Amino acid sequence: MTDTNNGKAAAALTELATFVTTDIAGITRGRSFAATEIDSYLRKGVGWVPANLALTPFDQIAENNPWGSSGDLRLMADPSSKARVTCLPDETPLHFYHSDITDLQGNAWDCCVRSFLKQTLKEYEEIGLKVISAVEQEFQLLGVDWPDAPSFGLRAQRRAEPFGSLLMTALQEAGAEPEMFLPEYGKDQFEITCRPADALTAADRGATIRAITKEVAALFGWNASFAPKTASNGVGNGVHLHVSFTDLDGNPVTFDASRPGRLSKVSGSFAAGVIKHLPALTAFTAPSVLSYMRLVPHHWSAAYTCLGEKNREATLRICPTLDLPGSNPARQFNMEYRAADACASPHLSLAVLLKAGLEGIRAELEQPPLINSDPSDFSAAEQEKLGIRRLPASLPEALDTLAADPVVTGWFSRDFLACYEAMKRKEIEIVDGLSPDELCARYAAVY
Repeated sequence: MTDTNNGKAAAALTELATFVTTDIAGITRGRSFAATEIDSYLRKGVGWVPANLALTPFDQIAENNPWGSSGDLRLMADPSSKARVTCLPDETPLHFYHSDITDLQGNAWDCCVRSFLKQTLKEYEEIGLKVISAVEQEFQLLGVDWPDAPSFGLRAQRRAEPFGSLLMTALQEAGAEPEMFLPEYGKDQFEITCRPADALTAADRGATIRAITKEVAALFGWNASFAPKTASNGVGNGVHLHVSFTDLDGNPVTFDASRPGRLSKVSGSFAAGVIKHLPALTAFTAPSVLSYMRLVPHHWSAAYTCLGEKNREATLRICPTLDLPGSNPARQFNMEYRAADACASPHLSLAVLLKAGLEGIRAELEQPPLINSDPSDFSAAEQEKLGIRRLPASLPEALDTLAADPVVTGWFSRDFLACYEAMKRKEIEIVDGLSPDELCARYAAVY
């Protein structure tokens, strides 16, 4: 941490505010200005460039993007998404707003993933549903110098102090409603969860939590890495997306005790849509070359298209409920999507998950069978009968699977798909030839 003199100097500096967007590479980027000018910039936004979307995680641009050097856009901030943190010792306030990308007339840009999520949520409201969501994220602290401690142990949590307490304080101040901070199974691995909220707020919080966690870790001289893996033989870091539904009056509609897995009919159809399009979704929710070192069988991550009840090998998991006297399972009940990581924009991941589920709801698809054991234990014939398919095993395979799914590609503009394909192929080219550990190190430095 910095010393007191630096703290006094920081307090005398002009506070900056930043309008940010978390792009298709999962990187939160933006432009800053004096916070005293916030009212003016909330009205007019800040400038942005279409080709920024073609930036790889490694800051090389995909040359064959649809825009090249042409075009101008605006980042228009959502005032309700404000995050401001003043509790970081000897640091200027961290102050930012999640933004929509618009054209110069203020219309939503057809390649803005936050706007895509907002439009998806409107489609749910049109059929009488509101989406409630929460994001769980795992990360590892790199650069620490402390003795090993047991997984999930109190000592593992306490040796990091005051990191955990400062992180929770900062997230509370930013309005992210943190729920739990816990040491996880992996080496120097932790998990941070937040309370359920409307889906747009939940996605914003996903990006907010990543940014603030990295900021707090840096004060200790550490890197908080959310990369899918930080060592080839290590445990992976996942992002778990929790989803449930209410009617427009806020009454829960996900739960039905009389049905398999206690999923209501609409929720069963949602699950069917997700399972049907899951292989294509991974191109967006597990969007890095490194992602596929995590999505392998027997690792409690996700490797197959299946719905399970309390089964951590299932890609779509029905979560347990607390059944103590006086508890209401309908208000707790939710599903968890497990084939996601922090190389993805939380807005895009949540949007494609919801779009796939919406396809199932509109088609009134039948709920998939419940798979409550490791899906890789089934024979090939049993897997085919149960609709269990292996998820793509690499990013190139995921991109090819996406291209072969006309429903999923039909959700996006031609420019968006062209840019996404070009950026991801460039990313593949950049890391081609790296060993597994070199690959982990390259992504860990960014995410």
